[in-house]
Amino acid sequence: MDMWHHIEDLVGDGCGFEQHGQIKVAESESDLAKLQARAQQVRDIGFHHEELIGQEELRSLLPAVAPHCVGGLISRADGAALPYRTTLAFKHTGERSGVVFHEGAVAQGIERVGAVWRVTTSQGAFEAPWLVNAAGAWGARVASWVGDDAPVIPVALMLMITAPVRPFIQPVVGATSRTLSFKQFANGSVLIGGGHMGRAWPETNRTDLDFTKLALNARIAAEIFPIMQDVAIVRAWAGIEGRMPDDIPVLCRSPQAPGVVHSFGYSAHGFQMGPICGRIVADLVLEGRSSFDLSAFDVRRFQA
Repeated sequence: MDMWHHIEDLVGDGCGFEQHGQIKVAESESDLAKLQARAQQVRDIGFHHEELIGQEELRSLLPAVAPHCVGGLISRADGAALPYRTTLAFKHTGERSGVVFHEGAVAQGIERVGAVWRVTTSQGAFEAPWLVNAAGAWGARVASWVGDDAPVIPVALMLMITAPVRPFIQPVVGATSRTLSFKQFANGSVLIGGGHMGRAWPETNRTDLDFTKLALNARIAAEIFPIMQDVAIVRAWAGIEGRMPDDIPVLCRSPQAPGVVHSFGYSAHGFQMGPICGRIVADLVLEGRSSFDLSAFDVRRFQA
């Protein structure tokens, strides 16, 4: 999180990052009890960034929230950034440092040739002493080419964008017992998502939308924020993500292949974790180790 608060120092661009906090809304007393248990669990392991808030503060932060909502859990230092702008900022920073990007080059195979790795692609072969497997939903395929196994599940996370409406919300909002992620952009349009799945076709890099689930997602948003009931949906899409059975990534040096680092399977958490995990990957390549304990993220955790 600290890296996001100083993202302009890293890539020369603010990336559209805004700190308005993130709130998980409780729609009932049972929801509130769940959030209270989570807040205690987080405190027990030494973190204090999540706070339980009551109905009065919830309404001061979210004036448009539905009357039945009774409280929530807030992370005040959290925020949101613009993915497209952020991705370009990282790319341009890399280019200024001499990185060359070959977009649309499909990796077709990997082999060890002497002291280097050779990647055969649709745009020719590339060689380097180090190989970073950051292939997302295709990470398991790349890992298998160097002798490692990881049970990646390709999923298609769906999102919707609405027509612009007057500004009514600043924090990013989620629900406790229902699937929802909700935020409003500066132009008034609202992003609705949270984990409703379409169908992923990783072989062709395409997705199918499930309109029944999109309708459910929109209905949940309108029930928690009644102001959304008559707002038009402009477009919807799904992107392919690699999900792990335990919902945390593979982030480690390969136990089978020298000069290979794995960084994939971020299970829908990759955008926020991108900057710090990029630093960890750099440390693994340049220093051979990380100052963080990465044992929980080792690819070998999936072996029998």
